[in-house]
Amino acid sequence: MVFLPGTTGRRRIYLMRHGHVDYFSKEVVDSKDPRLARLTPQGIAQAQAAGEALSDIGFDIAISSGLRRTRETAEHVLNRQNVSAAQLEHDPRLEELHSGQYIEFESREQLAATMTFQFENAHEPNASFFDGGERFDVALERSVEAIRDLLSRPNWATALVVAHEGINRILLSWMCHADLNASASFEQDTGCINILDFDLIPDGDSNKIERRIIKSINLTPENYLKHGMNLRSLEAIFHRED
Repeated sequence: MVFLPGTTGRRRIYLMRHGHVDYFSKEVVDSKDPRLARLTPQGIAQAQAAGEALSDIGFDIAISSGLRRTRETAEHVLNRQNVSAAQLEHDPRLEELHSGQYIEFESREQLAATMTFQFENAHEPNASFFDGGERFDVALERSVEAIRDLLSRPNWATALVVAHEGINRILLSWMCHADLNASASFEQDTGCINILDFDLIPDGDSNKIERRIIKSINLTPENYLKHGMNLRSLEAIFHRED
């Protein structure tokens, strides 16, 4: 088994959110399919900044959710590796929470406010991401399963995982043993990096998670101090400059 240098059973996941996209782009609105959203120039710059910050890490494994915006973000990061880059894999269990239908709202501001409210009630029994959408506990189960399966794989110490705001929020809640409504407090700015460590102990042919450690949350390499980043992440993703 391979673990972080100086440790006997610790692995690290750099969990990213994809770079900025425009869910009100003509391509997305005409198709009514947010899965088609691609990185904007701002999103590309964010992914490239993250890539520069992570350029010397040397990832053993790299995984995206498979959706275009996470694939593009991961590719920009891996293209800036100063060492041999891992082959990018895709795991649909890390896809964003499914809303069940295309969400039409009168304004970007209304959509941002409505989405924020969804996370504040995520701990309620059978709470779902919008009416008819995926239940939060189901999304938690599939995303945690993906992380557990990653941790059970042999011969790696450091992994890159590029996912989405909602999935990252509920994974961070799981990391600190909190209820799902804690996901409302974990900001995930576009292009951000979270650093998660896991202490593992042998469990038959696999590993058991002994301890979950949050080293850093919501780092944004293009603006580490977040000067001028006064909007919440859900407000910023739907904000349009006048």
